[in-house]
Amino acid sequence: MTGSDRILDGVRVLDLTTFVTGGFCSLMLANQGAEVIKVERPEVGDDNRHSGPPFVDGESPYFWSVNYGKKSVELDLKSDAGREALYELASEADVFIQNYRPGTAERLDVDEDAIRAHNDDIIYCAISAFGQTGPWRERPGYDLLIQGMSGIMSVTGEADGKPVKVGLPMTDLITAMWAAFGVSNALYRRERTGEGEYIDLGMLDATLPWLTKQAGKVFAGESPSRMGTKDPVLAPYQTFETADGHINVACLNQKLWKGLCAALERPDLLEDERFETNADRVEHMGELEAELEETFRELTTDEWMVLLVEEAGIPAGPVFEPEDALYNEQTEARETVTSIEDPDRGEIPVIEHPLKYDRSSSGFESPPPQLGEHNRSVFAALGYDEDELDDLEERGAFGGE
Repeated sequence: MTGSDRILDGVRVLDLTTFVTGGFCSLMLANQGAEVIKVERPEVGDDNRHSGPPFVDGESPYFWSVNYGKKSVELDLKSDAGREALYELASEADVFIQNYRPGTAERLDVDEDAIRAHNDDIIYCAISAFGQTGPWRERPGYDLLIQGMSGIMSVTGEADGKPVKVGLPMTDLITAMWAAFGVSNALYRRERTGEGEYIDLGMLDATLPWLTKQAGKVFAGESPSRMGTKDPVLAPYQTFETADGHINVACLNQKLWKGLCAALERPDLLEDERFETNADRVEHMGELEAELEETFRELTTDEWMVLLVEEAGIPAGPVFEPEDALYNEQTEARETVTSIEDPDRGEIPVIEHPLKYDRSSSGFESPPPQLGEHNRSVFAALGYDEDELDDLEERGAFGGE
């Protein structure tokens, strides 16, 4: 793969974020060819390096999954030398991303005004829990809190159970994807206008548009509730227990409902007036679930996949464990999970990103960086000679003063 045909080739990103909200954003940009320079605290680095267990040779594989294809530079932003070095990087950058709590960037002299003084047309993206304005702006916020405050937890879990967190850092990833989208938009606008941009992105703001169906119920004067895996407007559209696991079945129209009943050899369900239309099935969802659960327990998941999907064309799929989700015949055919060879750490597994272009290349070209791995090479690329690099180091720009 060459860099010349990658969409963001030539775009330089300074990433001062920790954990996932900014990290996954810059990961998406790196996948499209951007040069991402990850600015980390000396000797400590991104907290995500140490999250876990499990660890592989002292490193968190979670960190790997958010940092392929980046460069790592340690800078002590509390020192004059560290800030001066950052400003040098910013003067040659296209994008600057930080996820400090509002007010922190100003205290460190890395707020928009400070950075724009060195690069007027930079794209500056500030990510925080609640945005830069409003009464909650200074509150700390993490995925768990935003899942709760966005309404996601209130509609996740069984009807008679307590609110449940989605098993992924969902709101971190939602916010990261909005950030990458906003940065890409701002870069496109700069091509047309020559102007930089400031992006104020709050995690709560980023998550609320994803409510969609639940928001629709609120707008209609109803209150969404927890329904387990069931759907508020479609039935059957849920998870069923099989003889050896679980299977998801999605009947979105009457044709599929009839096909499902035939595949299950349950013509009696078609004749039952409680289940005649989708609206009827939604109204009698509990009774329908009881009928179908009894049938689905009779065979294994693989047996149902043959009967439903391969023979009847019914939308259905197994509930995989993460390992099976990552490694199966479909992901192998699509080369979704690959690896990158690292001279020090050996083979690093890689989850590739899904955009597959006909006329452009994408993908990760290097493993996740070790802390401070590119301290000297990044500045050498800016024109620093060995004496100047030694001076930076001696003055504590990279920490250790």
